[in-house]
Amino acid sequence: MLVDGMALLFRAFYATAVTGQFMINSKGIPTNGVQGFVKHMMTAVASFKPSHVAVCWDMGSKTFRTEMFPEYKANRGEAPVELIPQFDLVKEIVEAFDIPNIGMPGYEADDCIGTIARNVHEEIHVSILTGDKDILQLINDRTSVILLQKGYGNYQVHNRDTLYTEKGIWPEQMIDLKALMGDPSDNYPGVRGIGEKTAIKLLQQFDHIEGILANLDSLTKGQRSKIEQDLDMLHLSRKLAEIKCDVEVSCNLDTATLLIDRDKVLRKFEEIEFKGLHKFILNSDKELA
Repeated sequence: MLVDGMALLFRAFYATAVTGQFMINSKGIPTNGVQGFVKHMMTAVASFKPSHVAVCWDMGSKTFRTEMFPEYKANRGEAPVELIPQFDLVKEIVEAFDIPNIGMPGYEADDCIGTIARNVHEEIHVSILTGDKDILQLINDRTSVILLQKGYGNYQVHNRDTLYTEKGIWPEQMIDLKALMGDPSDNYPGVRGIGEKTAIKLLQQFDHIEGILANLDSLTKGQRSKIEQDLDMLHLSRKLAEIKCDVEVSCNLDTATLLIDRDKVLRKFEEIEFKGLHKFILNSDKELA
């Protein structure tokens, strides 16, 4: 199981921050995001019982995507002050579980996840735990995506067939979908005026962007005009949307084997003053204690 660390941490932080529950310990450090992260990660581990686990992280806001397009994610403000000390703290917690923390400067966690998923032995099935639908493009015959839903222990699990049933397109078409419709959360526009429904319809008809461009005469006048006007942004958006699967990052399976030292984790919990989280330390049967 590859865990999208930031996706879990941010989801956990904002779930309690909205009501001001920052859970500040005696050292003055907020712990709400980290506590929620532990609950999300270990509930999923207990539910899906992976043999190996690793957590991937973003390593700062500067990436090869911001070099290509300076406005990439420029719509996102600074992290809340209560969250900042939790970035290091959550990695300490992951280490206490003897789970590897993985990241690469200049790349996003998605790129690390994509690279590791592609490079593990072909007989190994990979599941990706996230709340970010961008990762759906990584689905293949041996990679599935577990999307967090509201609360703890609620998931939508996607493989190739379930994604096609829901979206009407295949995982490998998800990159072209985002290239056409853009992504407001990542702050790139795609083709202005082309929304999700139109983009899916075009991909169902022509398979991919190259197919669409080769058949511009078959499009409506409005669709053709919009694509021609935003052709450069279409190609750029595709580069921004595509998760890189050739980053110089690796995950040694031996170090990622899930073997939890309960006493070690409990000591870390006591140090940070977690209350009631001992039940999220799995027992030898990979069940919640």
